[in-house]
Amino acid sequence: MSQQTITLTVNNQVYERTVEPRLLLSDFLRHELGLTGTHVGCEHGVCGACTILFDGAAVRSCLMLAVQTNGHELMTVEGLAPGPDKLHPLQQAFHEAHALQCGFCTPGFLMTLLPFLQENPHPTEAEIREAISGNLCRCTGYQHILEAVQRVSEQ
Repeated sequence: MSQQTITLTVNNQVYERTVEPRLLLSDFLRHELGLTGTHVGCEHGVCGACTILFDGAAVRSCLMLAVQTNGHELMTVEGLAPGPDKLHPLQQAFHEAHALQCGFCTPGFLMTLLPFLQENPHPTEAEIREAISGNLCRCTGYQHILEAVQRVSEQ
């Protein structure tokens, strides 16, 4: 199979790589760029663990091919915190509200909620529930996640 060269920006850094056309974006991020915060759960776009931002929109990276990102800008959970010693306010709220247990789903929730909160900075509980309805968590029961979102929206 022929290879294709792509150029993309991930977390404000430009990358150029030659990839197979069938390489999933989630695998590209994890194995080619070493960005393992993007978790792979169901590989069918159902669980939300692989959610990243594609030109600012939350997308499932397991449903996209790496070649589709050519010329685009991506953000993974690694790009969320402003520095190594400072969390993003959403990450801080998750920490303070105990909104994670095993942490596997957390990057997907964070990347789903970031554009949601930018568009809707003061959501109702029902709006939060709808926003996270595409992300699955087997540990928390979602209540602490709701509290974290409410906490950050009050700031």
